[in-house]
Amino acid sequence: MADTQPPMSHEDSIDSQDPNTHPGTKQKSRRPANYSRCYIDAPIWPTWDPLPTDGDKFVSHFTSNSSNGDYKPTSPMWSRNQTGLQDALGNNITSCYLKFGIPNEMKPPVLFYYKLTNFYQNHRRYAKSFNTDQLSGKAVSEKVIHSSDCTPLTTTKVNNVSLPYYPCGLAANSQFNDTFYNLTLQNVPRSSDTERPYNMTKKGISWSSDKKLYGDSKYNWDEVVVPPNWVTKYGESYNDTNHPDLVNDEEFQVWMRLAGLPTFSKLAQRNDHEVMEHGDYIIRIDHSKNPIRAHKDDSTSPSPFAPHSSNLTQTTDFNVTEYGGTKSIIISTSTVMGGKNPFLGIAYVVVGGICIVLGALFTVTHLIRPRKLGDHTYLSWNNDGTGGGAATTGRDGVLAGEGRA
Repeated sequence: MADTQPPMSHEDSIDSQDPNTHPGTKQKSRRPANYSRCYIDAPIWPTWDPLPTDGDKFVSHFTSNSSNGDYKPTSPMWSRNQTGLQDALGNNITSCYLKFGIPNEMKPPVLFYYKLTNFYQNHRRYAKSFNTDQLSGKAVSEKVIHSSDCTPLTTTKVNNVSLPYYPCGLAANSQFNDTFYNLTLQNVPRSSDTERPYNMTKKGISWSSDKKLYGDSKYNWDEVVVPPNWVTKYGESYNDTNHPDLVNDEEFQVWMRLAGLPTFSKLAQRNDHEVMEHGDYIIRIDHSKNPIRAHKDDSTSPSPFAPHSSNLTQTTDFNVTEYGGTKSIIISTSTVMGGKNPFLGIAYVVVGGICIVLGALFTVTHLIRPRKLGDHTYLSWNNDGTGGGAATTGRDGVLAGEGRA
């Protein structure tokens, strides 16, 4: 007796579950519910669902390419007429006089940056090593600082009493503290002067949003300790006349805006009013902890040839050789478009070129071997159930044939 296979009790096909195929009978269906009628009894309004053809895609592709790839010079207001100079600083010396030439006149604002390489301010442990409440002026307790993210520079014992660092953390302790003086023009053109100072200021170098993060400290100065790298600047302890003023210390605010890459530059001083004439310049750079303490006005850099004060300790400050980095200075101008950084423009040109190549490739492929669009009328739920069509010759047809064998 030949083996017979029991007939299937239910055909696993979309067509068999369509109630329109067998009117008057209620069948189970795995089709999703018509959510347009679930919550309100309203008619289904017709919608427009366009099917983009290959031609439409080509037009869209080339249109987007022309928008992104158009990188042409604009009006003089937006032109990138600026100059940038960079020179390396000396290492392992207390002071150095750096001479350099400015080939072209630089219009204000003239910006003076220092640049560091191989310094990872974005390291997770470093980037979170500060206390926002303490920087905002709150007198955060020793217990809170000790358990905060400032580790390992949180607290220390002074006369067997545990006191917090102010400011605590690695970020504040490692602040860049080389000192840059005013630039001096040598052999002034069209003048009998042998030299002329080009004055720069340290005011206006931080963002207004950064200034809002800092406040006057509520600590009594005998309740906190000076960070290790700040000892030469402030001594072993703070007092009422010798303490950090984070609200007005824009150099500190600039440093605390942590960089996202190991190579970065930070604004140190600027001149927003005077033109920097072409010629030979000289600048003095000190590697001492606080070479400007003897000057009354810290907002303006002192003369590059000012005599050293006898109370200053001349020690190497920001030693980049310890971590294999370098430090440099950059003198640059800026326009309304920002500084001189061609990366974004180059990226747009590259993306535009890629779009042109891909668009041409897709066009040639479509012309040689076009792909015909499918006809949605052959879908099973659009049939009346009488015709098999391509949809009925799939998995359901194979199963039905096996059941009749």
